Order: sequence, then structure tokens, then C-alpha cells
Amino acid sequence: QMTTLGNLTPSSTVFFCCDMQERFRPAIKYFGDIISVGQRLLQGARLLGIPVIVTEQYPKGLGSTVQEIDLTGAKLVLPKTKFSMVLPEVEAALAEIPGVRSVVLFGVETHVCIQQTALELIGRGLEVHIVADATSSRSMMDRMFALERLARTGIIVTTSEAILLQLVADKEHPKFKEIQNLIKASAPESGLLSKV
Repeated sequence: QMTTLGNLTPSSTVFFCCDMQERFRPAIKYFGDIISVGQRLLQGARLLGIPVIVTEQYPKGLGSTVQEIDLTGAKLVLPKTKFSMVLPEVEAALAEIPGVRSVVLFGVETHVCIQQTALELIGRGLEVHIVADATSSRSMMDRMFALERLARTGIIVTTSEAILLQLVADKEHPKFKEIQNLIKASAPESGLLSKV
């Protein structure tokens, strides 16, 4: 069993944005931070030509994706009732992307939809990167235990800045300056360093 090194390249990566919906705004810890980090990631995906797959949990009851998140150019925006994002339509979309190896996953809730999605994806042989500063839960306890559990299963728990810089990999990358502008101000810590 070779250790997963987690090297990311734009041509073999897809971004999954999970259930960043209006109704969750008052309930999710650090939701404002999560939204701003998620928006950064999606801007990075657009700059680097990385496909984005978005789900919305029961949008009829929970509303659609928050307006701060710009879904322009998303490959797929899909309603769901299943907790995992791995729906037949998502599997079909993944099959259409040649050479996909890595999924960068963020959204809510860490211990439910994110965890179930991540476990299904690694079960299908994909490498999963969870963006810790762009995923949260209603309870910090659930969030932190989920991140710990996922890390133990070989899922890579990382940060938005690490992801974006890994994707450009070189100061000489044609999009480096634009990515640098996205991360000029450090991402909010989204409660990850607090004792909450």
C-alpha cells in the first residue's frame, strides 16, 4: 500500500462544493468564513480550468446555494436528498472528465454530507482532499471528530491556500499572479484554531 502523496494537478482534479445553502447560514459554525473560503476556491477553479460539481440538499426546503458563492461555469449543479454527493449524475460527470484522480471537497456539514461523500469517493479509488477551512458543521465537536476520522482513513485534510498553491506549483505558472491575488489576504481560520 503506497502512501497517498496528494499531489494535485489541474488536469486531474475536480472540485466538489457541497450544500452551501441559505438555510444553513444561521446554524453552521463560522458559515461566513466558510462561504468566503469557498468563493476563493471556486475563483481558483475558474482561473485554472478545473471542473466544479455542486450539490444542494433538498433545495425546495433548504434554499439554493448562497448568493455570495458564484457558480458561473459549474459543470453540474444538482439537487439531492441523499447525504453523499456521489449520485448517478455525478458519477456520469466524473466519467466524462478524462484522467480525474483527485477530488477537492468542501461545504457542509463536515460530519454528514462531506464525510459520506469522501468515504464513497475513496471507495471508488479517487484521492480526496478536504478543505478544512471551507467545511463546517452545526457543532464544532462533530466537525473536529469528522476531520480526525477522515484523516485516519487516508483522506487528505488541508487548507484552501495549500490547495491553490499546489495547483499552480510554480511562480512561473501563467495564472500564479491571479492565484496570488486570491490569497493575498490570508483565509479566515474558520474556527479551526479556537477552543470552541
